[in-house]
Amino acid sequence: KGKIYQLTWHEEIALVYGADTLKKIGEITYRGEGWGLTTDGRQLLMSDGSALITFRDPDTFASIRTIMVHDGSTPIGNLKDITLRAIEVLKEVDLILAEDTRTTSHLLTHYQITKPLSPYHQHNEHKILAHLTEQLAGGKTMALVTDAGTPGISDPAFLLVRECIKNDIRVECLPGATAFVPALVNSGLPMNSFCFEGFLPLKKGRQTMLKKLAEEERTMIFYESPMRLIKTLHEFIGYFGPGRQCC
Repeated sequence: KGKIYQLTWHEEIALVYGADTLKKIGEITYRGEGWGLTTDGRQLLMSDGSALITFRDPDTFASIRTIMVHDGSTPIGNLKDITLRAIEVLKEVDLILAEDTRTTSHLLTHYQITKPLSPYHQHNEHKILAHLTEQLAGGKTMALVTDAGTPGISDPAFLLVRECIKNDIRVECLPGATAFVPALVNSGLPMNSFCFEGFLPLKKGRQTMLKKLAEEERTMIFYESPMRLIKTLHEFIGYFGPGRQCC
């Protein structure tokens, strides 16, 4: 509950501007588009001033990440939603590639795992691909951690996996938490046949894709930022019709 007026970032510090006050909320451990999570995991801040949420239990929002351990999954939202095998592999690998090393550190600390971390995200994956492939070919073992969901599902991973397969490097996928599967099961919508679209294009190709999907009869699954959700739902009504069920 609560209302904030403007959230800005200054050297990883969240500053909230009220009507005539300036309040330092705390250090930000992860920030996404228009939102941030404080280091203690207790406050979620929306930069448009729409929400200031305080969690009683830090673990409720302490981890919003998923891991691929040659590939595998870790918790999305609840640190207990991780397999024993994933924890075991995380402890055994030589290096953990992380989309956000700060957030991954919280997960590793929770399970008392001490391993070297290296950034791997959409802005550097092309540059470091050859180097990583060379290290893997030399016998180094790695785990890939992405931000919110299974690596490769609307997250970095595809390039590295493809390169590994091309160079006969073993890629192992461990089962675990995936964002859209629990959402689908919990939706009450038909699950016998569905299509996963992930994030729609923000600009170019968006309208073309929506027109194409208007003919889709199966259950459709999308990812969307909370900051764009209302606008996207209005678009869905326009293209899919007001009678189509949504959850």
